[in-house]
Amino acid sequence: MVNRIGVLTSGGDSPGMNAAIRAIVRAGLKNGKEMFVVYNGYKGLVEGQIEQVDRSFVSSIINLGGTIIRSARLPEFADIAVRQKGVDQLRKHGIDALVVIGGDGTYIGAKKLSEMGINCIGLPGTIDNDIACTDYTIGFDTCLNTILNAVDKLRDTTSSHQRCSIIEVMGNRSGDLALFSGIACGAELIVSSDHLIPKQEIMDAMQAQKRGAKQHAMIIVSEKLFDVNELAREIEREVGFESRAEVLGRIQRGGSPSAFDRILASRMGAYAIDCLIQGKSGRCIAIVGNEIVDYDIYEALAMQRNKHSHLVKVVDNLK
Repeated sequence: MVNRIGVLTSGGDSPGMNAAIRAIVRAGLKNGKEMFVVYNGYKGLVEGQIEQVDRSFVSSIINLGGTIIRSARLPEFADIAVRQKGVDQLRKHGIDALVVIGGDGTYIGAKKLSEMGINCIGLPGTIDNDIACTDYTIGFDTCLNTILNAVDKLRDTTSSHQRCSIIEVMGNRSGDLALFSGIACGAELIVSSDHLIPKQEIMDAMQAQKRGAKQHAMIIVSEKLFDVNELAREIEREVGFESRAEVLGRIQRGGSPSAFDRILASRMGAYAIDCLIQGKSGRCIAIVGNEIVDYDIYEALAMQRNKHSHLVKVVDNLK
């Protein structure tokens, strides 16, 4: 039986992580469990940065962005000898279950710990929405709204100066942030891993835009596809359309979580405790069709990303 449960956040922070921590701690205490937090992710686990907490620890944090127990990356956790140090720390504190919040790298660490005898449950905390088994990850909605807020402000300047603005958004391997934000802000073009556009097509579209009645343009681009500053120079050189590149960067990670993310995180956190009480391990939590479900972590990591492919058709129809 699981009696002592720990929680950690790992990898990139995302809005809603604190709401998830709150739900996990409160649900655990409600079910008579002793609750612990691990500071600084797997790094803190290995170093023994573990503290027992009560209900007051998670008071007034549901509205906070980031993660109050902090996060870190530890590539060395792939080494079984390093993981063993983490297992030893958990056993030293009598912790027999761990809820981890993060992305796919965090999930892999959780699965490995499960194989070493630690009951683990994963929650999808990442702005990128790049975990295939879940419709939405914790933090995606807040990040999306941060992007929209920035793009709406940029539109004022873009329109006033009749420019082409090329806006790079985050997303890592996932194009969801670009697709969702591009549709929501009415971008002229969206370029993402799911919706690649040849450079000549971009040039032709901007040429037509410059000749039209609306002589300004917004292009949303997923990160890591190409150099947006170079694209701006090319458009200006070949089309004669004054262009500027804007990289929104890590500002997209911050901010108070949206209502959607607070509710999603709360539902997932409470469900994680239910899974542990039922004796489940090596599972990750997901939302599919507004239902909270769980999958084997390896099964989830092997899934192919096509959950929002229908949006590509929407983009093409709105050109």
